[in-house]
Parts: sequence; C-alpha cells; structure tokens
Amino acid sequence: MGDTVNPPLSYEASATTTHRHVATTLPPEVISCLKNSRFLHLATCDGLTPHISLMSYTYLPSTPFDPYPTIIMTTNPSSRKTIHLQTNPRVSLLVHDWVSHRPPTRTNPGGARDGSPPPAATRSSLGSLLLALNTSAMSSISTTITAEARFLESGSEEETWCKERHLENNTFEEELSTFGQAQQQQAGQRRPSLSIDEDVRVVTVRVREGRIADWKGGVRDWIVVQEGEEPSSQPAINGVVL
Repeated sequence: MGDTVNPPLSYEASATTTHRHVATTLPPEVISCLKNSRFLHLATCDGLTPHISLMSYTYLPSTPFDPYPTIIMTTNPSSRKTIHLQTNPRVSLLVHDWVSHRPPTRTNPGGARDGSPPPAATRSSLGSLLLALNTSAMSSISTTITAEARFLESGSEEETWCKERHLENNTFEEELSTFGQAQQQQAGQRRPSLSIDEDVRVVTVRVREGRIADWKGGVRDWIVVQEGEEPSSQPAINGVVL
C-alpha cells in the first residue's frame, strides 16, 4: 500500500486560555460566522443534563439597549431550554458556516450584515449547488460563545424592537425544500422562516467572549471589551472563566 497522506492537523492543548485576543470589536472571523450562518447550536443545562437546540437567530453589532454585539433568539415558554434558562442562564453557543448558508434576504437590520447571496444565485439547482460548494470551500472555522442569556420583559420596548429585528432577519427571498428544490413562490416574494406567537419569550445573549476553532484543530480565545475596560484576569477553562 502507498503512503497514507495525513491531513495537516494541529491539535492544541486547549484546557486553558489559548492565544487570547482582546479587542473592542469581534474578530473578523467571528463576525463572518455570525453573519453567514443559517442557524446556531444553543447549549443549556439544568445543572445535571446538558441540552442542545438548533436555533434561528439574529446577530446585531449593537442595539439601542446594549452597546455590545447581541444575539436575539425566541423560545417557547414551555420548552426545555426555557426551563433550563430560568434556573441557569449560562449558555454556550456554537456557530459555524461550513454546513449551511443563509438563504437570500434583502433585509439589513441595523447594518448587521451586507445580505446573503443574491436571489439569482439560487434560482437554479446548479446555482444552488455551486453556492453551497463555494460556501463550504470558503468556510474553515467555527466559534463558540460563552455567555449568560437574558429573557426580555414581556411587552417592553426592548422586546418589541428585538422581535421586529428578528422577524426581518429571518424573512427570506427564497428557501430550499428538504430535497433542494426551490419552494413555489413568486420571484422576489419574501416569506418569514419563523413565526412569533404572542406568548413567545425573547432571549438575548451579549457576545463578549468565546473561542475560534479551525478545521485543523487550532484554537484561539477572544474577548470583547469597551474602551478603557480591562479584561478579566481570571484563568479560563475551555474558554469559560470559573
């Protein structure tokens, strides 16, 4: 047999903070991930059993209510993740953009992103295939975000504002069905990919710290601070300050 060619993996010791990056803005790779990914994975825990949910989300560089980068999500008030968050608000989010890309949208809430690929790019099966291949080829990192989730007060100005941005950000020009065929709708027609009921809870996560991992096994921790603010000097375990 011929020699086996091993991938250029570079697994690093990552039990503690690794290659820490401190800045007043998110690393460009993280911004790209948050702008381009279709979903994120939300990990919650009731103290004993972890639970992971696939979530639609909205990323904003800031909001009128928080100067930090913010992620908006909605959850059923009787869901397991909601029950977990009520007793333990600490969460971990995983975002990666090499598995799925956002369908075309013309909304641009708060300048959060420049918009996903134009609708023309996915109007044919070949276009969809090429877009998926190009997206996969260009993507090579994922990011983990550690934070505390916060339920917004029902009926508050902040909740209303965040609901509107979340709906705008998840109303797409066109989406693919399970078998890759464009769903029947008129060109340019916009369709919400989620519904927000009256009793839904709106959850926000302030994006301040996390970790970038690349496909080769390299890791790099990052933290966002405001001007003049000093980052925590406490040691971190797997990116989490204990």
